[in-house]
Parts: sequence; C-alpha cells; structure tokens
Amino acid sequence: MNKSSFFIVGQHAVIEALKNPKRKVLRVFLTEESKKNIHRKSPKKNLLNNIKVYFKTKKELDKYSTKENILHQGYVAEIEHLEKSVLKDFIKDKQSINLVCLDGVTDPRNIGALIRSAVSFDLDGIIIKERNYPSESKLMFKAASGAMEYINIFEVSNINSTLKNLKEKNFWIYGFDGNGEKNFTEIKWEGNNILLFGSEGSGMHQHTSKYADFLVKIDINEKIESLNISNSAAIVFHHLSYIKKRVD
Repeated sequence: MNKSSFFIVGQHAVIEALKNPKRKVLRVFLTEESKKNIHRKSPKKNLLNNIKVYFKTKKELDKYSTKENILHQGYVAEIEHLEKSVLKDFIKDKQSINLVCLDGVTDPRNIGALIRSAVSFDLDGIIIKERNYPSESKLMFKAASGAMEYINIFEVSNINSTLKNLKEKNFWIYGFDGNGEKNFTEIKWEGNNILLFGSEGSGMHQHTSKYADFLVKIDINEKIESLNISNSAAIVFHHLSYIKKRVD
C-alpha cells in the first residue's frame, strides 16, 4: 500500500475525508470560521477528534492552492492514500453491476467531476489506467466535492487486457462514441456492464474500441459537435440509475 501523503483543499473534500474511517488524515489546516462550520455540519460527532489541527489565515492557506488556481475555502488537509481496490476481488460473485472505464482521460477536473456524478448515481466503480490517474491532484479532489471517499477506483496497468478479461467474465462492454449505432437509451442495461469512455478530442483508442461489444451514442443537437466527458457521463449515469430504480 502506498503510504505517501499529499494535500487536498476545499470544504467538501476535507470534510468528507474526515468522515471516512478508512482515510488517514494526518493534519488539517483551518481558519477559525471553517472550524466552526465543521462543527455546524457535524454537531453529533467531533470530526476533529484526535486530528492535528492548525489554525491559519486565508492568506496563509493560499500557498496550498494558488498554483492550481482553485479556492481552498479555508480548508486544507494532509492525507494518505486509501488502500487500493482490486478489480478481480470486487467483481467476484457480483451480479448487475455497472463499472466505468476511462480510456485516455487524464484531465483532473474532468475525472473529479465524473467521479462526483458516479457516486451521485450509484455507479459501482471506475477503471482507469494507473499511469493516467492523477491520484494526488488537488483539482481532482476539489472537482469531486467529497465523492472521492465513496467510490472504488480500480487502477490497472493495461486497459485493453482488462477489458478482455472482463469480457471473458460475462461483462458487456459499451463504448460511447458520437458515431455509435444506437442511442444509449435504447439499451436494456441488464447484467454486468462496462461503460467505456474515451478522451475528449481523440475519443477511444482505435484498438481499445475493438473490445466494445456495442458502440452507443448520446443524441444531442446536431449543431453541437460533442459534450464534455463529465457532462456525457452524468447523463448516462442518471439514466442507468433511473432504470435500476424502476426495476427494483
């Protein structure tokens, strides 16, 4: 397990990290006002119990976020990585699960926003190439708005071999492509599914797309070429959540 520490900033990112019993929080840097806010948001449990807390001015905290040009909101924390989720262990004996696979997506804001949507609509996890995953990005944690604490992130060394193995384990793989044959809403979304999204601009790698059982699309106004990947994902995730609730 990677025990190295790193900093995150932002109200939701820090508060949710403090709430997560699996997350090791080493230090927290707060303004007086943000400390009061933490107690207001969690009156029944002292989230700062046994945590090293240092009080700073907003200006003193700026050094933790100005490089990335993001707002710290009076909250900074030094945390350790969670124990890595293992894909083969997670999928064992599970039925009707939906996993997201990101092919070549590297932008921390997009990944963070996508994670926020995945948690909001109860997706089961995200598969991403280890080399592309910005695991210590303040931008990603801020964009995820606390959702980093509630999602399984499966870091893999090779996307193609992972998809091949999942196909052999009876997963259906749906590649999202503007030139897809069907609108994704026409799919029944039964069984175990992989939602494969490519990077903005270049889309899925050609070789990776060959592992998709189906290429599907999101119908949008023809005047617009494409949607931001995090927006596309949110639309798809909401639809799947709606279907699942109807079935249940």
